[in-house]
Amino acid sequence: MLGLDKTLLKAGERVCVAVSGGADSTALLVAMAEAKADWGVVLSAAHVHHGLRGVEADADEVFVRELCGQLDVPLTVFRVDTAERMATKGEGLEEAARELRYDALHGLDVDAVATAHTLDDQAETVVMKMLRGAWTEGLAGIAAVVQGSGKVKIVRPMLGVRRAEVEAFLRERGQTWREDASNKDLGLMRNRVRHVLMPVLREFNPKVDEALARTAGIARDEESFWQAEVERVLAQVLLPGKPARGGGRAVSTTVGEESCSLEIGRLAAMTSALRRRVVRGAAKTVGVRLSAEETAKVLALAGFGGYSGVMGKIGSRLELQGGLRVERSARELRFWCVQQTCE
Repeated sequence: MLGLDKTLLKAGERVCVAVSGGADSTALLVAMAEAKADWGVVLSAAHVHHGLRGVEADADEVFVRELCGQLDVPLTVFRVDTAERMATKGEGLEEAARELRYDALHGLDVDAVATAHTLDDQAETVVMKMLRGAWTEGLAGIAAVVQGSGKVKIVRPMLGVRRAEVEAFLRERGQTWREDASNKDLGLMRNRVRHVLMPVLREFNPKVDEALARTAGIARDEESFWQAEVERVLAQVLLPGKPARGGGRAVSTTVGEESCSLEIGRLAAMTSALRRRVVRGAAKTVGVRLSAEETAKVLALAGFGGYSGVMGKIGSRLELQGGLRVERSARELRFWCVQQTCE
C-alpha cells in the first residue's frame, strides 16, 4: 500500500482524483479506490484532455475511462484548447496546460481535488526554483494543501512517496499505465532537471530528493512566520500615495492606479531580513510580486547595498516587471502601478 497522507482529508468529503493516465496519477486513483471505504470519502475522478498530442492523448482518455470503469469510480472529462491559450495569453506550453487544468478542476462540485505529486516532483520543483533565483516562498515548493478558488481545496497525498515506490505498487497489482512521450522532451526545463540534473545530484548525495523535500518544508514554515510578521509591520509603516504640499498624503485619482510609499528612515531601522520582506510586501499591495533580483534593485535604490546599474540618488526611478514603478525621494520610496498592466 502506498504511504498516502490520510490527514489531508476528512471522512465524508467528496474527493476527485486528477488522473492523466501516467504512473503517478494511476497509482493514486487505484490506492484511493482501495482506501475509500476505510477513509470514508466519496471518490470520483477527472481527466483533462489538453488538445495536444493527437491520437496519443485520445488513447490516454480511453485508458482513464476504462480504468475508472474497472474501479467503479465516476469520471468527468474536460477538453481544453492549450494551443489557443498559449497564443492568446503568451504563456509557455507547461504554464498554459497547468492553468487550464486547474481552472477545470476548480469548477468541480467536490470538496477536494487530489493530485499525484510525489516526493520526486517536490525535489525537482525546489531545484527548478533555485535555478530561477526564487525567493523563500518559491523554495517552499509544492504545498500539501492549497485552498483553491471557492470551496475546492487541492491536496497532494503522495508528496511523501518516491516515484520508484509508485511503479512498484502498480507492478504488484499488474496495473498498467500510460507513458507520455513529452515527458522525455529535453526542451522542457522540468524534463532536463529530471533526466539530466537530478541523476548527477544523486551521485553526490543518494538521498538528495529527501534533503530537498526537507528544505521545502523548512522554507514553508519560514514563509508562514514571515507572512504574519510582515502583515503586522506593513500595517504600521505603509503610507498611501505620496506626500502632498502643505502636509498629508495625495492618493491618485487615476482609474486603476494604486500607489503606496515607505519611509527610508524606517526601513533603515529594520534588520535586512525584515527590510527585504517589507519592500516585497509594499510591491505586492500594488499588484506585483518582486523576484529576489528585483528586490535587491529596489533596496539599492533606497541606498541599502549596491546593485550594478541602479542609482540610489534622489529622483531616481526603477521600471520593473508588470508595469511597476519605484521612485526615490529624499525621504521615501514610492511604489505605483496601473492595474491594467500589472501581472
